Amino acid sequence: MKRTSRDIRVANRFEVLRQIIGAAIVSRQEVASQSGLSLATVSNLVGELLELGLLVEVGFQDSGGGRPRGLVSVNPAGGVLVGVDVAETYVHVEAFDTGLAVLATAEEHLHQTENRPEQVVGHIVSGIRSVIAAAGVAADRVLGVGISVPGQVDREGGVSIFAPNWDWHDVPLRSLLASVDLPLYLDNPLRASVVAELWFGAGRGRDDVAVLTLGTGVGAGLAFGGVLYRGATNSAGEWGHTTLVLDGRPCHCGARGCVETYVGAPGIMQHLRERDRASPMLRPDDQTATIDALAEGIAAGDPVALDVLAETARYLGVAVADLVNLVNPEVIVLSSWVAARLGPALLPVVRDEVARHALRRPLAATEITLGRVAGNPVSLGAATFALEGVLAGIGMPTRPGRHARPAAPAR
Repeated sequence: MKRTSRDIRVANRFEVLRQIIGAAIVSRQEVASQSGLSLATVSNLVGELLELGLLVEVGFQDSGGGRPRGLVSVNPAGGVLVGVDVAETYVHVEAFDTGLAVLATAEEHLHQTENRPEQVVGHIVSGIRSVIAAAGVAADRVLGVGISVPGQVDREGGVSIFAPNWDWHDVPLRSLLASVDLPLYLDNPLRASVVAELWFGAGRGRDDVAVLTLGTGVGAGLAFGGVLYRGATNSAGEWGHTTLVLDGRPCHCGARGCVETYVGAPGIMQHLRERDRASPMLRPDDQTATIDALAEGIAAGDPVALDVLAETARYLGVAVADLVNLVNPEVIVLSSWVAARLGPALLPVVRDEVARHALRRPLAATEITLGRVAGNPVSLGAATFALEGVLAGIGMPTRPGRHARPAAPAR
C-alpha cells in the first residue's frame, strides 16, 4: 500500500524511540546519526515524545567546545505496555514499562482440547488481568495490549483470518476481547519475533533478517533493510506452509508435505513415533513433555533421540537452505520454544545440512544462530505492537469510549 506522510511520521517516531530504548541515555545528535534522520526531524519527534511523557530530559553532554548537548532517556513511569504470546500450548503474558523492561509475568497452560475461541480468549483475559495486578498498576496506566496469535491475522480489523492448527476461520478476536477494555493490537508471532530480534537480539544492527519460529506451528518473520516485511495482506512469512515433500504428510492447512509437518513439534513427534512407537520419550498428548524428553535423551546420547535429531535437522536444513537462496539474509535466527529446547544440539547439525544445499555466495553472507532475546521474544515483540499503536495515535482526535477502534499502526 502507498504510504502517507502520517505513516512515515509514525515510522520515524518508532525508529527514534527504538534508538533511545537501545541506547538508554542518548543525545538528539546521536539519534540522528544512528537513524539517518535529520537533526531537525529528530528534535521535533523527541519533543512530541517528551510532551507525551514517554521520554524525559536527563542532563547534558559536553559537545567538545560547542553548546552542551541535551540528553534524553525513556521515562519508565510513562505507562505500561502488555505483550501476549498465544501459542497452541500456552498463553504467556508480560507487563513492560515504556523502556520494555519486564514488570510482571503470567503464564497459563493450554490443553490441546482447549482450542475453541472462547476458551483461548478466557486465558488471554485472565493472563492480562493477572499481570496488571502483579505489576501493581492501575488499568488507566496501561497504554495498550499487543496480542500475538498463531496464523494469519487482519491486524486492523482484529480478526484471526486462519489459524490452521485450531481450524479457526475469521474469528473476531478483538470483539471477543472487549471485556479487557484497553486498546488492543493484534498480529502474529512471526512479526513479533522478528521485531524482538531486531531491537534486542541477533538481528540488532542487521538489515536483512529471517527469524524462524519453531513450535507447534512453524513460520519465518522477515525484515528487509531493517524494516519488518508484512507482504500485501500481512501474510508474508508462511514458510512453514511451503512444500518440502511432494505428496508428503498431511498438514492442518489442507496441503501435504509442508515444512511444518516435518520440523514443528507434532512433526518431530512423528519422527520419534516412526522410530520407536513404544519410546518412553513419546508422550502422545503432550508436545512439551515429548520435546523435553527428547532434549534429555539427546544430552544422554540416546540413539533413538539422536536419530530423531538428525532426521529433524535434515528436513530443517533443506528448508533453511531454500530461504538462504531465496531471501539472501544476513542472519537466520532459530526461535520459539522448540528451538529453545533442542537448539543447542540442533544448530550445528542444521548448519551442516544447509551447507549441503545452499548456494555458496548467499550462504557465505548468512549467519545461522539461535535467538538471543532474554525471556520470551514473542511477548516482547507483541508489546512493541502496542507501543506502535500509541505512537500512531499522537495528534489524532480523542475518540469517545474505551471500545473505540484504536488507530491503525503504520504500514
